[in-house]
Amino acid sequence: MRPVSKKVKTVKYTAMSRVCQLTGKRVMVGNNVSHSKRRTKRRFLPNLKTKRLFLESENRWVTLRLSTSAMRTIDKVGLDNALKKFAKKGHI
Repeated sequence: MRPVSKKVKTVKYTAMSRVCQLTGKRVMVGNNVSHSKRRTKRRFLPNLKTKRLFLESENRWVTLRLSTSAMRTIDKVGLDNALKKFAKKGHI
């Protein structure tokens, strides 16, 4: 890490949560079940990818952390329509 002078602003880094920014999909909790039916806790992680997309309505690039199902929706209906669709459902 470089030395911090008075002119340089310090930035705190936080860990990114595993949540899709469009659909709101997040980590689920369940059980591993062995052959003897013994159950131990486990986490089901969403399939998230960081994607850079062009938002035509604002004429700029946006970087989003999306689930692959959200990417399929964007491919089918376009980014602007997908944003409207998920905002209407209350995910955004």
